[in-house]
Amino acid sequence: MAGILILAHGSRQKETEKTLKVLVNKVQNLTGAANIETAFLQFSDNSLPAGLDRLANKGCSKIHIIPYFLFDGVHIREDIPAELAKYKAEHPEIELYLDETLGADDRLAAILAERVQAALQ
Repeated sequence: MAGILILAHGSRQKETEKTLKVLVNKVQNLTGAANIETAFLQFSDNSLPAGLDRLANKGCSKIHIIPYFLFDGVHIREDIPAELAKYKAEHPEIELYLDETLGADDRLAAILAERVQAALQ
């Protein structure tokens, strides 16, 4: 069974965790996907390994980690792969896939353009 882990950076401001949960609930409503969890790279007990464990405990043996990050910075290129390698060494039965960041997606450009137009009103 497959699972999805939405991974955000994390913040000392705990309300950001609520914001991600609201967003993920919207994604679940749009997709009908049941096995979606959230996790944070930093500043949270809801860590990357904890999120992976929750999905593994649900019976997910194939997990896609979707980073809720805009850019391919050091976290995406180094930190997250290192954590995933460590988790994989401890759980060789689970397939882990690190998917792409949000990047320069046209849909994000449309949202940004909408905000720019609103600011210029």
